[in-house]
Amino acid sequence: MAAQDELKRQAAEKAVEYVQENEYLGIGTGSTVRFFIEALAQSRKRIKGAVSTSAQTSAALKSFGIPEVTLNEVNGLPLYIDGADEINHLLQMIKGGGGALLNEKIVASAAEKFICIADESKYTSRLGHVPVPVEVMPNARSLVARRLLKFGGEPELRLGFTTDNGNQILDVANLNISEPIKLEDAINGIPGVVENGLFTHHPADLLLLGCQSGVQVLTARV
Repeated sequence: MAAQDELKRQAAEKAVEYVQENEYLGIGTGSTVRFFIEALAQSRKRIKGAVSTSAQTSAALKSFGIPEVTLNEVNGLPLYIDGADEINHLLQMIKGGGGALLNEKIVASAAEKFICIADESKYTSRLGHVPVPVEVMPNARSLVARRLLKFGGEPELRLGFTTDNGNQILDVANLNISEPIKLEDAINGIPGVVENGLFTHHPADLLLLGCQSGVQVLTARV
């Protein structure tokens, strides 16, 4: 196992400690989440069901025999577990490398607590080293791309990819993210944008960061 994958696995295994038995659980998408699903199955903790954020996660849940429910079937979620492409000291994130940002943001907003699991390479003092994914309606792709250029970004269509909701993704590099909350709102204000990968209004409550020295448990700090 690669060194980075080992750090992801350690963070994922730590997250299982926070899972409550006989409760529902929201689960995100991505490589670190895959380690979490495996660790949850091996722990033999019994949950009522998991709310998935993507077809990829649903397939993983099925392969490990973890029951799946929809968000419409539950009144709320005590916990949501997901990774991040980048996360800062305020636990604001860029997410959506796996293309599930809309569903991730919906399920995260329904949870009482959001725990982010990541390896140390994802932790940064300032967001913006990775592109911001923007989910767009296909017929508005060019319009949105032109507006994003005015923001100083460099949008690039994610070729050959369609989200589970039937939309397209523009990955926007070189955005100035000095004011993440304002930027999240501004991007979402463009007609044709469905959602973007800045998670600032609802940041993570806790970060489990896989480091060479072990898993660090971090809260937001100013």
